[in-house]
Amino acid sequence: MGLADILVPELQQEASTTRRVIERIPADKFSWKACDKSNTIGWVVNHLAEIPGWVVGTFENDIWDIHPAGGEPYQSPALATTEAVLELFDENVRSAVAALSKVSDEDLKRTWSLASGGNILLSCSKLDVMRYWVLNHSVHHRAILSVYMRLTGIPVPAIYGPSADEQPNF
Repeated sequence: MGLADILVPELQQEASTTRRVIERIPADKFSWKACDKSNTIGWVVNHLAEIPGWVVGTFENDIWDIHPAGGEPYQSPALATTEAVLELFDENVRSAVAALSKVSDEDLKRTWSLASGGNILLSCSKLDVMRYWVLNHSVHHRAILSVYMRLTGIPVPAIYGPSADEQPNF
């Protein structure tokens, strides 16, 4: 069993949970934010939709320059409806699972770098990209979103166990 055989089901499980959270966010809450220093709910759901989209590029390239010299800088999505966010999220998850399913352990050990204007910001293994910048990063932002949901009265789904809004019937 290779590392991708472990990562694919984890990606699918976390994506399924993240989708359940995103689908509860009404578009009329997208502009809400907890304080001036916080991102809006809309920014968070768009970010959650884009994160799985990074997987394909990670395995197709060894470097991602988010602001290439003479080129267009990377732009996060700014979709305005829950449906559009879910459509992007679903497509990115499908593409991520397909790409990850094809990689070898050697592919996962290769170095990947994030750059801006040709300057390397960080380098790590592609396995670390999957673990930290895709899986853990998604969990982090999903947690922020679940707090925002609680603060705005949106019912929080069960994530790793029951929530105050979803209790099992025993």
